[in-house]
Amino acid sequence: MSTHREDATPTIPNVTMNTGATMPIFGYGTFKVEPKDAQQYVETALDLGIRHIDTAQMYRNEKEVGQGIRRSGIERSQIFLTTKLNNSNHLQDDARRSIEQSLVDLGVDYVDLFLIHWPLPTLYDGDYVSTWKTMLDFEKEGLAKAVGVSNFQIDHLQKIIQETGRVPAVNQIEAHPQFANNELRAFHQAQGIVTQAWSPLGRGAYLDAPELLTLSERYNKTPAQIVLRWAIERGDVIFPKASTRERIAENMALFDWTLTEEAIATIDKMDLGEPGRRGSHPDTMDWVPDF
Repeated sequence: MSTHREDATPTIPNVTMNTGATMPIFGYGTFKVEPKDAQQYVETALDLGIRHIDTAQMYRNEKEVGQGIRRSGIERSQIFLTTKLNNSNHLQDDARRSIEQSLVDLGVDYVDLFLIHWPLPTLYDGDYVSTWKTMLDFEKEGLAKAVGVSNFQIDHLQKIIQETGRVPAVNQIEAHPQFANNELRAFHQAQGIVTQAWSPLGRGAYLDAPELLTLSERYNKTPAQIVLRWAIERGDVIFPKASTRERIAENMALFDWTLTEEAIATIDKMDLGEPGRRGSHPDTMDWVPDF
């Protein structure tokens, strides 16, 4: 078991969801973290002071993430834990079976947030509303403290809200300087939906952009820190992945400095709109894993 050092814990702000519960604005993401590494990485992140862990059924590392949480020695109530519904589990019985299995694998009685990973409008007869209704049942039963969605577009959100009267607590979407996704983020703000930004560094593809290098020199921060601080300034919840203690700590060093409005505007101008998207498009994503 690691020895947690309280004096090393940074002050990470919280955001409040429409459920009234709070969520740390910065966490640790486990997308593409191999199961053999997940326990160690999660344990390290928690030891450094992170209290928000993001995983998914589709990542296939829930069991190891849970082991990392238990070995950290930190009380479950102090950790905000998210997982997501696999694309193969949208039908009601499959969704229920899968969240129950997630809780077993994670070794917890509940998750703080459970998300529909993708809307899959070309599959399941386009019926993601029924999936959303099932998610609401999980919240009522206490299997998840809050429920939300991931990769939903405005029309997807409008449909589930109109047909159920319930606004998701969160929409986790691709958002970074070259794909700012501002129209969707504005819809979130109007509806009281928290924006979580996956791939906040755009998979590192443009960290050598001249404007970022200039800002890096000006602020004496890495280009990655500049981009992550920009996301924080926008109010996005982020959870960058890192594979070493040093990089996790570096990513966390965001809360004792700020960017000027001029610097933010410089990064805002990097937005390419749709050509800047690096992940799958939610309207056409139709991959269903065979697990």
